[in-house]
Amino acid sequence: MVQKEQITNPVIGMIGLGIMGGIMAETLLGSGFKVIGFDLEKAVCKRLSRAGGEPLKSTQDVVYKADVVITSLATSQALRLVYTQIQEALSKSPKKLILVETSTLPMADKELIAQQLKKPGVSLLDCPISGTAARMKDRAWTIFVSGNKKICQQISPIFKCLSDNAPYVGAYGNGLKMKMIANHLVAIYNVASAESVIFAKKIGLDPKEVLDIFGPSPVIGTGVMRLRMPFMIDRKYTPATMKVEVWQKDMQVIGELAKSVGCPLPIFNATAPIYTAAMAQGFALEDTASTAEVIGTMAGLYHGRKGKNAA
Repeated sequence: MVQKEQITNPVIGMIGLGIMGGIMAETLLGSGFKVIGFDLEKAVCKRLSRAGGEPLKSTQDVVYKADVVITSLATSQALRLVYTQIQEALSKSPKKLILVETSTLPMADKELIAQQLKKPGVSLLDCPISGTAARMKDRAWTIFVSGNKKICQQISPIFKCLSDNAPYVGAYGNGLKMKMIANHLVAIYNVASAESVIFAKKIGLDPKEVLDIFGPSPVIGTGVMRLRMPFMIDRKYTPATMKVEVWQKDMQVIGELAKSVGCPLPIFNATAPIYTAAMAQGFALEDTASTAEVIGTMAGLYHGRKGKNAA
């Protein structure tokens, strides 16, 4: 791609400065991009300022000053509110703007905001991220880039700054679909890893040795195994790379999408009660590796250990 097709020196607006949004902002700043941002939480706005970014007072302020706006939001309610504010700002003061939506939320919400923002000069991309904040430091994120291909190419330096793996996957919405396939597999791999740890213990094997042998295997090993099995072995689930309560939201999105197209997911569905049980045991704010506590309790190996969020 020739340089002239790319936007040079864009001002990047970040709306949603939580775990994922915050690390994106800091990474972009570290690569020399100018980053402005907004979040309702003052603490994360201060974090942006300390990193060299400029926190603003509202979503509208970000829209007016940015060339590219990236949104990273936790709930459907937040997504709808933010994009209504973006729509209102653009109605008052029309401008060219590229919007990059990175949240993992229901397809219906993504489609709704796409309808809202059918305005001249406004381009909306759907680019969910597979990976955790911790994995970002290893450049292990995958960004599923979808939407107008020419626009995606124009801002490719932004994607390259954030990840070595940002495939273009087609039309708007395909990014979310790819993310759902990824999370579908992660849900299964995580519980399978937990099951393996407990199975190994029950038959007298050291699960650390199991990880050492199978973790590097190109056939059996997975990134999920290598990331989460050490937590399961040590029985330490904080700080969380993915909180159980957040993962429950992603599980629901996958289930709704599968139901909408009439696709059975028997193995995925079999994992759901394990995550629900982890919530019930008080692990809502701890890592999804805590599913090992659930299976260990079922196996009679553990004795109903409670998470830090237990009632």
